[in-house]
Amino acid sequence: MAKMIIDSGGRLSLPHPVVRELGQKTLELSSFSPRHLLLTHRRDESELVMAGELGELAIADLLSFFNMFRKSGVLTFYFPAGVKELSFLQGEIIAASSSLPEEQLGEILCVLGKLDRSALHWARNLAGGVPPTGQLLVDKGLVGAKDLWQVVRYRAETIIYSLFALSGGSFFFVARTPEVDEQVRLSMSTQNLIMEGLRRFDERALFMRRIGSDRHLPVLTGKTLAGLPPVAERMLELIAQGRYPVRELLRKAGGGEFEGLRLLHQLLEKGLAAMEEAPAPPLEGELGDLLNIFNGALTAISRRVLGRHPVFLDEVRAFMRDVPQPFSFVFRDVGLCDDGSVDGGRILANLAGLEEGDKERLLAEALSELIYMACGVARRELPEVESGDLIQRVREVTQRVKSFIGRKG
Repeated sequence: MAKMIIDSGGRLSLPHPVVRELGQKTLELSSFSPRHLLLTHRRDESELVMAGELGELAIADLLSFFNMFRKSGVLTFYFPAGVKELSFLQGEIIAASSSLPEEQLGEILCVLGKLDRSALHWARNLAGGVPPTGQLLVDKGLVGAKDLWQVVRYRAETIIYSLFALSGGSFFFVARTPEVDEQVRLSMSTQNLIMEGLRRFDERALFMRRIGSDRHLPVLTGKTLAGLPPVAERMLELIAQGRYPVRELLRKAGGGEFEGLRLLHQLLEKGLAAMEEAPAPPLEGELGDLLNIFNGALTAISRRVLGRHPVFLDEVRAFMRDVPQPFSFVFRDVGLCDDGSVDGGRILANLAGLEEGDKERLLAEALSELIYMACGVARRELPEVESGDLIQRVREVTQRVKSFIGRKG
């Protein structure tokens, strides 16, 4: 988060993204203490009930709170990639929306095979270049009413389940009677959604430990197995057609991300497919320079340690998986290469949306933590003289990086 200082005249300079979002809106001082300052914009008579940062407060706890106290209103999540909203009526979720392109209704209809992509482009042009509504798609005979209802529910569940993977961002809840089209109003048990969301979160982590990251490349092993379901045969055909990264493969296969990951994991378990690391994209600019410096240090440590401690990379992966906030945001779905370097492309994607200064600071701090952990293993596994020399050189590198970030700040 950007740091702000109240000057001697009581003025507070806001970061440019905040100014761009709020414009000339009038803000009210809602609450303050020696540790916080809450300014709000009152758009109507709605009451701001809660606001905060995701992290220590888990999504499951947040949804349970509004369910338990039967709250009505809209829970909004802001994070680097976009905005998501959940509408509550007496504690139950009745609608969900998202600004993410892959979670738009038309896109999901195409992924699930309910709508042809050319028809979606036609409908978008008819709607003036914006995502078409479900009503428009039904009125033009592009989608059946029953299919639309099923996909609207599927989309809402997909948006909700995706929240459990969020490791950063902010939220606020406004108490009001939500305005939801009666034709798309859902009636879903919030408690059941929480239980399913937690289960999917755990299973997805299991799948990704085997898959690596969404930039890894599935390849065929040459092994065959009779009696596979059609969806499995379809995925094997796609793998045979070209070297698609996991993300692209799941999009082409259709059926949604979670089911696609489950299916790919099953193919890996049966030995029908294997994973290869994608060629690293060129990392440019100051962030690329920082990543290259740290990756050089990680590679140097790995080269020394792996000979004496073969499971070193597994320890590093476990650290990246379990590291607390805010560093878990940096390492989300980040793969580790065989030489000990991290997937810089995935890290840069995770940092997208933050201010440049925040990107550099968070990247340097997260990778410094990773280096510190790796040095601890080196100290434990290597002879004292060898580990001491290695750690001293690595510390010099990371200290120069920290000094660079400090000067820019």
